[in-house]
This record gives sequence, structure tokens and C-alpha cells, in this order.
Amino acid sequence: MTPGAIKLDCRGVWKLYGEDPQGFLARHGEHVDDATLEAAGIIGAVRDTDVAIAEGEIFVIMGLSGSGKSTLVRCLSRLVEPTAGSISFGGRDLLAMNPAELIELRRREMGMVFQNFALLPHLTVLQNAAFPLEVQGVPRAEREARARHMVELVGLDGREDYFPRQLSGGQQQRVGIARSLVVEPDVWFLDEPFSALDPLIRREMQDEFLRLQAMLHKTIVFITHDFDEAIRLADRIAVMKDGRIVQTATPEQLVSNPATPYVEDFTRDVVRAKVITLGSIATLEDRSAVAGELPASMTVAEAIDRIEAADLPYRVLDDDGRERGVIDRRVALDVVIGRVPSMQAEGPESGPIATSASTPTSTPASTLPSRTRPT
Repeated sequence: MTPGAIKLDCRGVWKLYGEDPQGFLARHGEHVDDATLEAAGIIGAVRDTDVAIAEGEIFVIMGLSGSGKSTLVRCLSRLVEPTAGSISFGGRDLLAMNPAELIELRRREMGMVFQNFALLPHLTVLQNAAFPLEVQGVPRAEREARARHMVELVGLDGREDYFPRQLSGGQQQRVGIARSLVVEPDVWFLDEPFSALDPLIRREMQDEFLRLQAMLHKTIVFITHDFDEAIRLADRIAVMKDGRIVQTATPEQLVSNPATPYVEDFTRDVVRAKVITLGSIATLEDRSAVAGELPASMTVAEAIDRIEAADLPYRVLDDDGRERGVIDRRVALDVVIGRVPSMQAEGPESGPIATSASTPTSTPASTLPSRTRPT
């Protein structure tokens, strides 16, 4: 992807549950340790978190149950009031908005999809998809036209007059997606939207999600606990533990350079060849004779058949034609069997960004690489 300006920016966000959480932070400061929280009987659902999400980015937040990912997203959309911190939505102070302004923002600029489809059972597919526009007071002809377009976009053309009970789980989820998109939101929040679906339907919905993003270029905040889903969908991933972000990076960086044992456990069973790109492992050897050229964004899994069949290495090129180095059979096979070499220090993925108090280095939104998503 080509990232844009920062669309959603939160700094030092806390969400505490317990007696007088604001007073607790005022007394102890915003770098209070976990032991102090526990001793005071305070639950730190989100702890001193920084997140900067670029326009057009798919930003995945993942972690185990209870890690704080859903609470963080609800803070970002202000469905839950943060205890402390600042949140900027398109340059506007989200926390300074009054209830009327916040309702208007959610109606027109935010789309939300949750694990519970929450379709209205007495309304048809078309009526469910059009419902947010009805709430806005959009005239019937206009709202039905826009809803019909979204229903077609999510692959339910011909089922406009069906009721939710007549649809499969995957089809119901598509209606939920159409309903969330009909207002043409600037930011799209999805909280484990596919986790209740069967594996084959879930894969189908991931394909649909990527197809829609290729057309619509939304800024997306996506929650999942499934790392395979995360690496398939994400431009960047934030891994949470105990209310804190422990690492934010591209999927490739998480696999190659996990910052903590916790992140390493998450990535342990990932097929490295589906994530590691040629650009990150190309060597800078001087090879005048090559078998051909391959794009730096191609994964090892996509290129391995050609590399393995060739007697000569391949030259690896960036999108602008700049040479990144060469890739040969030995290096590619090392990745396939699980020996992942260190990524190039000067690659486009490197660079610092502060994403939480406990995570001093990560991938900045402003230097996101283009990448080929795992299939």
C-alpha cells in the first residue's frame, strides 16, 4: 500500500477500571507499574498506549483474550471513554467532541462490524443495509439506491428481498459489512468479524474483505486473535499483552524479528515462506549473470518454484526498478525450511516509531512498504 497522512492518532491512552481511576493516575503518574495497579485493585484494560494509523492502512490489533484489544478499539471510536490520553480523528480532537458531534461522526465517518452480526430480523437484506441512512434521514429512493450498490458490492445481488433467517452465516456477515459501508465511512472498525464463521466461509470472507479494500481504500482497524488471519490482511500488526502494545510492525518484521518471547510464541507456527519477501533477504553479492528479475514485494513461497529450477540467481528489484540484490536457491530454501536470515538493515521496513511506552521501536506508518499478501 501507499500510506497517506495519519488518520487516527492516539497518545498515552489509558482505560482503567476500579475506584477513582483518574485520581489514581493523578497520584501515581502515567508510567505506573503493574504491581502498583494490582495493589490498588485497579484493572488496566489499556495501558499508556500510542497508536498512529495511516489513511488507507489495514491496521490489525491482535492478542489473546483479555489482552485489551477490543477495549482499545472501543476507546479509539469512543464507545468507551478513555481514562487518560488524547485521540485525534482526522486532525480533530475526538475526546473534546460533545455527544451530538460524536453521534454525527459515528453516523457519517465511522463504520463498525462486530462478531455479532446484529441484523434486524424483520428487515430484508436491502432494508438492513439501508438502515444507517434511514437513521440519517436520507430519502428512501437515495438510501435504497446506495444500499443496493453495497449489497451488490459484497456479492449478494439478487438477495435484496431475503430476510436474515434465509441467509447463511457468511451471507449475514456480508449484510453487516454492506450496512457498515453504506455511510461511506472514513475509518472502518472490525472487531473479530469472521471468528464465528466456519473455516471455509472465513477464508471466503477474508478474500471478500481484501477485494473490497482494493476498491475502496478505507482506513481499517481490524481485531483478531488469529495470527494467520492477521498476516494475510494487515499492513501492520500491533500485538497486545496485558493492556499494552508490545510490538507494532509489518507481518514480515514480526516473523523475522519478534521483539519479545510473547510475540515469538505468536509467530512460531507461521509458514515463513508465505510472509518473507525477496527484498528483505536479497543479498548484495555482485552477480553479473542472472536468470531474470523478480519484484522485491514477492514472497518466497510465490517465487520458490522459479528460483529452485534456475541454475543462476535472480535479480531483485523494487517497484521503482532499484536493485535490492540477488536471490539464489540456497537463501530461498533456508527460508522454506525455517532458517530465516536477518532482514536488510537498510530496507524500507526499518525505522523507529513509538507505539507504546513499553515498545520503543516499530515500523512507522510513513515508511510502510508495498507488499504481496499471503494467499
